[in-house]
Amino acid sequence: MLDIAAVCLVITALLAYLNHRFVGMPTAIGVMAAALALSLALLGLDALGLAHGVRQYEESLLRSIDFSSVLMQGMLSLLLFAGALHVDLSELKAYRWPVGALAVLGTMLSTAVVGLGMWLAMPLVGLPLPLTFCLLFGALISPTDPIAVMGILKSAGAPKELELVIAGESLFNDGVGVVIFALLLGMLASGLAPTAGQGLQLLAREAGGGLLFGLGLGFLTFLLLRSVDNYQVEVLLTLAAVTGGYALASKLHVSGPLAMVVAGLVIGNHGRALAMSDTTRRYVDMFWELLDEILNAVLFVLIGMEVLLVTFSLEELASAAVAVVVTLVARALTVGLPVALLPRAFVLPRGSWKVLTWGGLRGGISVALALSLPAGPERNTVVALTYGVVVFSILVQGLSIGRVTRRAVGARG
Repeated sequence: MLDIAAVCLVITALLAYLNHRFVGMPTAIGVMAAALALSLALLGLDALGLAHGVRQYEESLLRSIDFSSVLMQGMLSLLLFAGALHVDLSELKAYRWPVGALAVLGTMLSTAVVGLGMWLAMPLVGLPLPLTFCLLFGALISPTDPIAVMGILKSAGAPKELELVIAGESLFNDGVGVVIFALLLGMLASGLAPTAGQGLQLLAREAGGGLLFGLGLGFLTFLLLRSVDNYQVEVLLTLAAVTGGYALASKLHVSGPLAMVVAGLVIGNHGRALAMSDTTRRYVDMFWELLDEILNAVLFVLIGMEVLLVTFSLEELASAAVAVVVTLVARALTVGLPVALLPRAFVLPRGSWKVLTWGGLRGGISVALALSLPAGPERNTVVALTYGVVVFSILVQGLSIGRVTRRAVGARG
């Protein structure tokens, strides 16, 4: 495990250096693009009879990494907490209803729209997919990835209120998407469709339980932070709260992602303001910002390298292109359209619907959920679809979201 971590960090550091020194893209996009280009180059060289050993080594390295477990059981808790730590709760509170509506209703509607759209479109490209798998794809691809979104937003220059809504939605909708995905996966395993009551019960236990657990965890950590004044101990307390809290949430069968978001909001607002000295606050901020940047870069390098393990037939390439269109249309219908038609309810600048639609980036969470599906040809197809949408989302939407923001609503500074 230590060797794997060392190799991943060395590759990430070198790609980050090359991107910063010669390319100048945002770090997350730059390292992913470089890793993707490197993997594709290895595929090309191997097809020519060259670099076969190097390709085999990279494939063996990737197969030794359980991407789904590494992200969902390891990195995700740290990244979500770090993202929520710097969200101003007093500002987010003013947009709680728009954020809640987009995160819950928007994700549920998008799952249905994407699922039905892909079920109807897949036979047209010669690769029909059962409705259950289409809905599973809808559930895993509908939530915007907070890791990708918040990384790109730093350089997009969106108006503050729009940035708050996009960040808030992305922090909460992945928890809703994971619950819907789990419900559909259970239906696939049992072969029985759950009743509305069972679905609501699961949603209440996972999502509601996660919110309450995160609130309790956040305030318990706040009390511990307030009782000491030592930045080493306080940084350690926040790290313990995240790692231990996420593990306990899994044991309690409540949503760990939502718990980490709520705990991060509590500690980032009440904890930073009332329980930390200026010195502690500075060290806590620097620690979590640095950890966020490192893990974010490693995650996007892994996404870029995973292309070696994804097999694309011509039908799957065509299906991935269709999936990109379907997910964008679903995002426009379930998020963009309500914002455009109800400007008073969302209280956002005119043209915000364009940014919300184009800024719905997908990332590692979608890939991790796709890889957690049971083995079979349907899983391979869903993984290919997911990978196609994620790569398009980060490389195309991520690189152009700044221009879209400036044209649609203007940008800060």
